[in-house]
Amino acid sequence: MSLTFYLDKGASLGRDAPCLVTDELVLSYGEVVDHSHAVAAALARAGVRAGDKVAVLSGNDPVAFATVFGIARRGAVWVPINPRNAAAENRELLELFDCVALFHAPAYADLVAEIAPDLPRLHTVVPLAELAAWLADGGPAYDATPPDDTVLIVGTGGTTGRPKGVQLTDRNLETMTAIVLMSYPFTGRPVYLAMAPLTHAAGVLCFPVLALGGQIVVMPTPDAGAFLANVARHRVSHTFLPPTVIYQLLGHDDLPSTDLSSLECFWYGAAPMSPTRLAEALDAIGPVMAQLFGQSEAPMMISTLSPAEHFRPDGTIAHERLASAGRPAPLV
Repeated sequence: MSLTFYLDKGASLGRDAPCLVTDELVLSYGEVVDHSHAVAAALARAGVRAGDKVAVLSGNDPVAFATVFGIARRGAVWVPINPRNAAAENRELLELFDCVALFHAPAYADLVAEIAPDLPRLHTVVPLAELAAWLADGGPAYDATPPDDTVLIVGTGGTTGRPKGVQLTDRNLETMTAIVLMSYPFTGRPVYLAMAPLTHAAGVLCFPVLALGGQIVVMPTPDAGAFLANVARHRVSHTFLPPTVIYQLLGHDDLPSTDLSSLECFWYGAAPMSPTRLAEALDAIGPVMAQLFGQSEAPMMISTLSPAEHFRPDGTIAHERLASAGRPAPLV
């Protein structure tokens, strides 16, 4: 099973259903599936083989994220590159991970031009602005990936030294997806709002949503007011933000008047959340706050705290639990 399983599972529930959405663009499941086949074929023509590392350097962008599934169809390994890194750090990571191909957003053209000459293994560089031309004349051509092959390499934070690459397999992501679906509420086809970077937790949380035929609303730039507007406009059911951004929401003038009734699960994690602010969020946003903790080596989840576990049986807030790291996740 590869990353494409989640996309294909969602497509089986309706190829015409919206898959990746922004204010300017709507890509259906069928369009993303077709795009992934075209990317796989073009990578094959470019000499990218199964097991090769292919990087994506982009902010939150639906076409960039759709391209990830083409990398998977080719049997290659997706390497998300953090666009907030300095040029030297990204050059070091691309070299460390032995990347042979790179897709990049227009905003990072100068950065790529600066570092690419120092990366002799990087033989294919594709600007996303020129992707349509690069994909021309392609047909399905990719290698199947066995269940335990590496599908994703993520960079660690480098807290105690230089960043390292964590290799994640199909089975890692299958387990993560199962834990998410077991531990948190889902009703029907979810609508997931991604404002946090898709290169991190917000990206891998897309996979359980896709498996249910859900819709992913992609925000290219972080903006608390636009986030609230998108929740109401798209009837968002699931989202993820780190605590510092949730604090911004709690102080936003539009929060009291925004319709948040569609929310089922508002994940917070990546850092501890102040118990006082969490209690405020449970009042202001609703009984939907859901804690998750993981790490690059064990992506979502090591521990969980579901929305219901934030409350006592009588419906009052369980203040004694709000400083907890939750309970060990199922399958951990």
